Amino acid sequence: MQGNVLRDRAREIEAKNAAILGASFDTVQDNKKFAEKFGFTYPLLSDTQRELGLKYGAADKATQGTAVRVAYLIGPDGRIKHVWPKATPKTFADEVLSHL
Repeated sequence: MQGNVLRDRAREIEAKNAAILGASFDTVQDNKKFAEKFGFTYPLLSDTQRELGLKYGAADKATQGTAVRVAYLIGPDGRIKHVWPKATPKTFADEVLSHL
């Protein structure tokens, strides 16, 4: 799972002055349970209104049930530096680190 590889490599990513944020269409309570279950050390944002999902291409419409798995590297200036339209869990953390 994409979240697990980020969790496992979080120290390396954070050592490059980067922060990890996850987002889903689940409620705050569901995200909290999910994060605890998998030991995530980074925040999971709750996008129940699909606002982030619509803006960042994880949803085509506000009624979409689940988000498309997409990942972004956003620079300190707020600009998108890299997009992973389909992040592959096996290589994702290495790819993120190579772009930092």
